[in-house]
Amino acid sequence: MEHSPFYSFWMAGYECSDQLNCFGERADLLKTSGHLHLMDEDYLHLSQFKIKTVREGIRWNIVEKQPYKYDWSTVIFMFEKAKLHNIQQIWDICHFGYPDDLTPLHPMFARRFAAVCRAFVFLYKKYFPNNILIVTPINEVSFISWLGGDVKGTSPYCNGQGWDVKYSLMRAYIEGVIAMKEIDPLIKIMATEPLVNIVAPDGATLDEAAAAEAHNEAQFQAMDILCGKICPELGGSPEYLDYMGFNYYFNNQWTIDKHIFLGWKERKTDQGWKSLAYLLEMGFERYGCPLVISETSHSGIDRPQWINYIGEECSDALQKGIPLLGVCLYPIIDRTDWDHLEAWHHSGLWDAEVINGAPPKRILYQPYANALLKAQQQVRTHIKSEAYAL
Repeated sequence: MEHSPFYSFWMAGYECSDQLNCFGERADLLKTSGHLHLMDEDYLHLSQFKIKTVREGIRWNIVEKQPYKYDWSTVIFMFEKAKLHNIQQIWDICHFGYPDDLTPLHPMFARRFAAVCRAFVFLYKKYFPNNILIVTPINEVSFISWLGGDVKGTSPYCNGQGWDVKYSLMRAYIEGVIAMKEIDPLIKIMATEPLVNIVAPDGATLDEAAAAEAHNEAQFQAMDILCGKICPELGGSPEYLDYMGFNYYFNNQWTIDKHIFLGWKERKTDQGWKSLAYLLEMGFERYGCPLVISETSHSGIDRPQWINYIGEECSDALQKGIPLLGVCLYPIIDRTDWDHLEAWHHSGLWDAEVINGAPPKRILYQPYANALLKAQQQVRTHIKSEAYAL
């Protein structure tokens, strides 16, 4: 295990999605979760689990209300809280949302994105001149290009243009990376993409089996473009991928024909189920660089059982020698639905109780907390790096 750049193996992710939802309404989950109002409390709460690394987002649509004019006041506020609590922040430049006047298909999208990346790095280095900045330029390109390009779930509200949206996002991504590394060559890029397993049905034809394999291969297109393996005209390079971030949830494995989710509790290998450790090993063999489970969670009463499973799989992966550097519990605070903003998912380590419009009260979900402490203990014995608190 190489020396880790992260302050802790276990990390917390604060939901920072700010995209237009399927109704065309802005879903600002950093605001609805109350994290901005309760950041001191949220960061203090992490200490009981020895979590010192978090994922945060700048919310591009808030920062850039007018082209090339930036309001960094909220981001500076967040910087100050990180300093106060000695928290390491990994930053998303674009989690999902874009400024009101942009879509990925806009001809100025890449130029505007590179400009905000450049401006952010100048700002960060002013406040943290000695820190190594770890950045996710655009979160889950594969997912957001499907949501906005194929099923009209967000901007640009297209059907059948998923590849065009993905190509445009990756053009911006790479231009953003180049702009940031010109200012600070030591910046580290953590690309975050869904890690999935798509299987053919029982008795599948050769065409169905081939289709499932093609879909599994397609999940790596964004990272392949970033590394220059495909679409070399966009300027990708292996040096632009420092850490693989794999987002993995309970519904990341399904059948290609009817999109039936494979049961994560049953984990029936005869139905095509693959263990998380196996999928992580597959990603490592493909790219050969350290990796992070950059998002994972479950909703409702299954949260404890899910984190038990994650702990087991992390232990297995580490025992196999896979350079797994961390796990991010995302979201750490409960989140609302994108499309139905009054509906809470009950997926955090802390539930959010809304009372009379005040910032949501934090209520620790104790069964999840107990399971997390157990998982931490289980994984601790397999972590070789001394850089971690856990």
